[in-house]
Amino acid sequence: MKKVVAIVGPTGTGKTGLSITLAKQFGFEIINGDSVQIYKRLNIGSAKIKDSDKQGVKHHLFDIKEPLESYSVYNFQTDVRQKINEIDNPLIVGGTGLYIKAALYDYEFNDESKDDSFEKDHEHLSNEQLYENLLKLDPNIKIDQFNRRRVIRALEQAKKGSLRSKKTNKDQLLYDALIIYLDIDRDILEERLYLRLERQLNDGFIQEVQELRKENIHINAIGYKEVDQYLDEQLTFDEMKQIIVKNSRRLAKKQKTWFKNQMEVQMIDALDPSIVEKTKKLIEDFLKS
Repeated sequence: MKKVVAIVGPTGTGKTGLSITLAKQFGFEIINGDSVQIYKRLNIGSAKIKDSDKQGVKHHLFDIKEPLESYSVYNFQTDVRQKINEIDNPLIVGGTGLYIKAALYDYEFNDESKDDSFEKDHEHLSNEQLYENLLKLDPNIKIDQFNRRRVIRALEQAKKGSLRSKKTNKDQLLYDALIIYLDIDRDILEERLYLRLERQLNDGFIQEVQELRKENIHINAIGYKEVDQYLDEQLTFDEMKQIIVKNSRRLAKKQKTWFKNQMEVQMIDALDPSIVEKTKKLIEDFLKS
């Protein structure tokens, strides 16, 4: 099995800096594992690494789509697996758990291009009716019946003969993977998030959003949506900052729970003074095994 290393965890834990250090040590090429950093022009708000900070390390799947272009977890799965096959020493870095798991585990997707007409044809049905129709076709499915979009998508797939309940290999790794999760105390993370946000604002985060708005582009991601609300005078400047940090902290809590429950991860304290030595030892042992 191909060996793959991943550095995962919430924003503000130092994944980028650590990944560069490890890449230079082991000859890794970095594959983006963040769903927002896929897009061009979403630089400051997504904390995308600057070219000047890459230190000669090759980076893949950054800036490959325009903001309004569609890019699904299915597309990510396909692209990452191709990169893993092409790269001798791949290192995935990011915090979008579903994307990373879909790439590394035996997730099965049909082409995720959705049929807009299917949704329109079913808009007269209640959530309960949609769910009942889905159960008739796929009685063993486990799904959030109140998530209308997900139920509609599952129903569309079921009518095409692809039953989600039959996809049983989601917990089977396709690669020999070492997944390192950078953990951090929530109170310390909040302090770091405020400092990070101040740097982003000083670097021109608001101007970045303003440029997108000129083309009627509105990004539904933490940071971007709050700045949009500030520019629409729905939030004060201080409220905007508070809500960005609050939402980022809430997401970090969900990410930790998700990664621990969904993937086999090695937990590392992001603020451990010997983090570089500890991660190097983990990787050395992994590559030798």
